[in-house]
Amino acid sequence: MAAIDIVEAALSPSGDRRGDSCCACPPANREYGACTVIEETVSTLAVPSQEDREGFARMERSIAGHDAVMAGLEAMNAIELGGDVSASRPLAFPFAAAAWNLERCLFPEESAEHLRATAAPLVFLSEMDNGMARTGQRHTAAEVAAALAMQYVYGVEFIELGLGAETEREFCNDDFNEKGFHGNALMASVPVRRPFLLRLWGERLWFMDGGDQPRLGERIALGAMIETEAGPFVAVSTHMESATTAAYRERQVQELIDALEAVFPGFPILIGGDLNTGNHADGDFEAEGLFAVSVARGFTRHGGPIDQMTTRASLITRWPKRAMKLDWFLARGLKIGESRIIPSLDASGRPLSDHDLITCVVEGFE
Repeated sequence: MAAIDIVEAALSPSGDRRGDSCCACPPANREYGACTVIEETVSTLAVPSQEDREGFARMERSIAGHDAVMAGLEAMNAIELGGDVSASRPLAFPFAAAAWNLERCLFPEESAEHLRATAAPLVFLSEMDNGMARTGQRHTAAEVAAALAMQYVYGVEFIELGLGAETEREFCNDDFNEKGFHGNALMASVPVRRPFLLRLWGERLWFMDGGDQPRLGERIALGAMIETEAGPFVAVSTHMESATTAAYRERQVQELIDALEAVFPGFPILIGGDLNTGNHADGDFEAEGLFAVSVARGFTRHGGPIDQMTTRASLITRWPKRAMKLDWFLARGLKIGESRIIPSLDASGRPLSDHDLITCVVEGFE
């Protein structure tokens, strides 16, 4: 069934409906608990037509209709693998890893320069636009990877059904999105193995009531096996939900770990990204149950000095209520040395994102 046929079925009052359970999953791909595991790779993700995306925006807001469309879209059920590596040999310990929520990635060249200064051969990125008017219709992850001479895997978290919030629309020269993709990336200076995407199913919050940011999709974790001279480990770039409670994020982390253990049993794991800790909790990141869950499963957390926040005002998020500590690494089976927070300001003092960049030193296996 074509995507537009799925939309028409979802729009029809007589269409078949599944129950609106928050754990309902599309039938394609492998399922591990509440996570969908996607392993198909393509060189370029297929783009739903403008007509189809306009149809998505008009759909009745139901989980069943949302999931029917998701199941029929290649872009939501495949991973883009691209770029060229600068080294063919495995990584040697110690090495740096960098994680950064780039807030759409308004400035790919400057962001790549900022990352290059860390000398990190492994990069975890979130909020990366691809074919969005607010970022000049650019494939921001591909551009950053090319500038860094890295291979990349890219997965679509959301298909954006609009141009974004008011401050984002100020950056638009077009009144349409060529693709509408928004997602995560993992980049490495060495070849990646077994790329995968885990879709973290929840309550389809941004589709059911996305306000000025209506979206099709759910949060994801995107990763691959990374070879080192001492053996492989699993690297995972993730982005937990912001528009919800700590209990929701705790469940996401629990389900993510469950899926990783099922797919990659026994391998060391490094998770990096925006865990949105403290959202809807007055900024209290220690109120998050996801830390206790991860510690109980053998993970350690690393996010720079504990009293240093990782967010700031930016060109999009101009008046944040408070600075927050959202960005972390979670590691198991790996010795982690110093972790740092690097201000996301370019040479002129302009903020590249509303998140600062975090890094950690991976010293070896435990």
